[in-house]
Amino acid sequence: MSAPGFTLVLIAAFCHATWNYSVKRINAGPELIWLFSALSVLIYLPLAIYFGSKAVLLDGMRLGVIAVSAALHLGYFLLLQIGYRKGDLSLVYPTARATGPILAAGFAVAFLKETLTPQIAVGGMIIVFGVLMLTCGGKAAAGTVTSLVFGIGAGLLIGSYTAWDAHAVSALAIPPLLLDYASSIGRSVLLAPQAYRRRSLVRDIWGTYRLWVLLIAVFNPLAYILVLVALTFTPVVYVAPVRELSVLLSVLMGSLLLKEGHLRHRLFWSAVILVGVVVLAGG
Repeated sequence: MSAPGFTLVLIAAFCHATWNYSVKRINAGPELIWLFSALSVLIYLPLAIYFGSKAVLLDGMRLGVIAVSAALHLGYFLLLQIGYRKGDLSLVYPTARATGPILAAGFAVAFLKETLTPQIAVGGMIIVFGVLMLTCGGKAAAGTVTSLVFGIGAGLLIGSYTAWDAHAVSALAIPPLLLDYASSIGRSVLLAPQAYRRRSLVRDIWGTYRLWVLLIAVFNPLAYILVLVALTFTPVVYVAPVRELSVLLSVLMGSLLLKEGHLRHRLFWSAVILVGVVVLAGG
């Protein structure tokens, strides 16, 4: 994996872990997704106009690809929000981020004709084992099964949109920022009716957590835009697993800042996941 690609994904991992921590800290529902998505639309509007003026012609096929991408991302955000309300950040997030790259790599091999080497396969198995042990060694502790279910569901959507978006930015030459911007617009429009019905909650969230919401609004698009840029010149089988460096950050944030506990256990098995990531990246 090239140094520029690794650097982009490393910065993206930090941004991703940070906005996920912020979402868990606020601990709200779809109204929060609408709020930070609408703010993202406003914040990134100048850049969207700039890159839109230089983009390839967005014909019917490309617009359809963008629409599917927006739907997959919306499903991911909604499922992740429910998971964070019902489970632990330091379990839901690592599970989602560990299963996501395995599925993304599988989809890339099956549909994008990328190559799966034995080293990449071994790395995937290490990650799966690390996730199983991370969730209390397979024991159904309180909240563990719920966290695992939502984490795997989010991972399925991560794998799907990663492979789909890789095709969009690499093969169809859709600008990364426009692809993510369309997703923000889609979430803002589709969730607007629900946000209106819960407008008192929206006002409360904005009044209480304004700085955290702004942090999500900036870091959420930035994290994925950086990944999409990396995908324009780096295969999915490399980018998807290296993104999981954010797992270690999320475990530290959940266990230390949110007082979810089990730091030694979760940090050790997150390190095992990281070993799998390193193996995958070198495959």
